Amino acid sequence: MTGSRPAAAFTADDYRTRMERAARAAADAGLAGLLVAPGPDLVWLTGYAPTADTERLTLLVLAPDRDPVLVVPALEAPDAAKAAGAPVLTLRDWTDGKDPYAATAALLDGTGRFGISDNAWAMHLLALQRTLPDTSYASLTEALPMLRAVKDAAELELLAAAGAAADAAFEEIRKVRFGGRRESEVAADLADLLRRFGHSQVDFTIVASGPNGANPHHEVGDRVIEDGDMIVLDFGGLKDGYGSDTSRTVHVGEATDEERRVHDLVREAQEAGFGAVRPGAACQDVDRAARAVIAEAGYGEYFIHRTGHGIGVTTHEPPYMIEGEEQPLVPGMCFSVEPGVYLPGRFGVRIEDIVTVTADGGRRLNDTTREMVVVE
Repeated sequence: MTGSRPAAAFTADDYRTRMERAARAAADAGLAGLLVAPGPDLVWLTGYAPTADTERLTLLVLAPDRDPVLVVPALEAPDAAKAAGAPVLTLRDWTDGKDPYAATAALLDGTGRFGISDNAWAMHLLALQRTLPDTSYASLTEALPMLRAVKDAAELELLAAAGAAADAAFEEIRKVRFGGRRESEVAADLADLLRRFGHSQVDFTIVASGPNGANPHHEVGDRVIEDGDMIVLDFGGLKDGYGSDTSRTVHVGEATDEERRVHDLVREAQEAGFGAVRPGAACQDVDRAARAVIAEAGYGEYFIHRTGHGIGVTTHEPPYMIEGEEQPLVPGMCFSVEPGVYLPGRFGVRIEDIVTVTADGGRRLNDTTREMVVVE
């Protein structure tokens, strides 16, 4: 695909920079360090993704003024050593029959408070607490919610390429027949298109037709799409390790005046949310701008979710565009702007773009039409 960049293009120095940044952020937050288990944070910090979800302890230990150490099972150490970030960290392996928690404890301040990955296994955390009873822990989302929020130029390039691939999938799906087919069939077409345009992982392909469109997270089913249906399409996944997520609402045949009015309202709300994106604005300002348009038109009770979520190495992550979130927007942040109106038992409309904060405003990473598309 044109414009794509393999995730392997990140260098050891890139990962060193990320680990140093994370250690500084931990110190600034009053933490003794970070403990990072397999998952998105470990991939982002080191480039290492274990091939199997295993009960054996794997843990990256980051602490200010100390070299990073990856505690890893001996049988997986050869794979860990191949990770792009491996040259800038120390591998400390352990063999079956040995105590991995004692090995990890030797790297930690025995009275410190540590940030730990949200997806760390409870059995590992509890074992560490037994080994070091005077330590305490906070989830990374609680302690450092903005750790991955600001993307560098290479990450923005990957996110833009993922967005372009999702756009290409939409341009193709609008050409297929919808009427008379099951939602599940169209969803399968969408998944195939995402893969055709470079996605290695498809996270969701929502096809919510007619009254199902009033459920924002509708599970695709066997409902047969009918002439006159409004259909919410929401789809995305990972391409070269970075996420896409976009929504468009299409209509089978000609829409009613009310359906067009609601679609136009959501489009105006989405534009207002995008218009609120600028450095220094609070995340909640984006939500307020989009929500105000819908509320003023009398549909406020039917906009039932936040306006947006962050995106990066996962398709949903901080920051969140929601009332009460006062985190200032910073250039390099990427998130969705996706207002919607959901009329129970009738239809729904959602329009979603991924947006990145620039030096003087925002830039959309999705460029397909936001006007209502009529399909067959």
